[in-house]
Amino acid sequence: MTKLSYEDFQPGREFALGPKHVTAEEIIEFATEFDPQPMHLDEEAGRASILGGLAASGWHTSSMFMRMMCDSYLLNSESEGAPGIDFMDWKKPVLAEDTLSGRSIVLEVRAMRSRPGIGIVKFRHEIENQKGEIVCLGENSTMIRMRGTEASA
Repeated sequence: MTKLSYEDFQPGREFALGPKHVTAEEIIEFATEFDPQPMHLDEEAGRASILGGLAASGWHTSSMFMRMMCDSYLLNSESEGAPGIDFMDWKKPVLAEDTLSGRSIVLEVRAMRSRPGIGIVKFRHEIENQKGEIVCLGENSTMIRMRGTEASA
């Protein structure tokens, strides 16, 4: 299978993300290691918080979103990584038993002057829960190799 190259990412192209079902066990596992705040570790503490239930950390939400991107298109592309993110907004809590899905939309593309053979693809990402509520928005750029160019070792 031919991998997606820079030329395959045209403005307006959309890539479907998910679905990803979120379990209480994975919320607690992630939080235990990376964000051990009570609302991420205990259902009762989550219900007592403004989040309304056992809620994934925003960092966990971002990690699940990253996995959805990898599964949708990044692992089948000539990606060379990303120079950073423009923004990541956590709009609503992601609760245990939510199912996430969404889309990555190509906003713009441009060739890199400093790295011939690589282009920058800017994306907007929208992640929603099973109710259609936006839980996470983001924008970032990814460096993607152009067709017919080889990575240098």
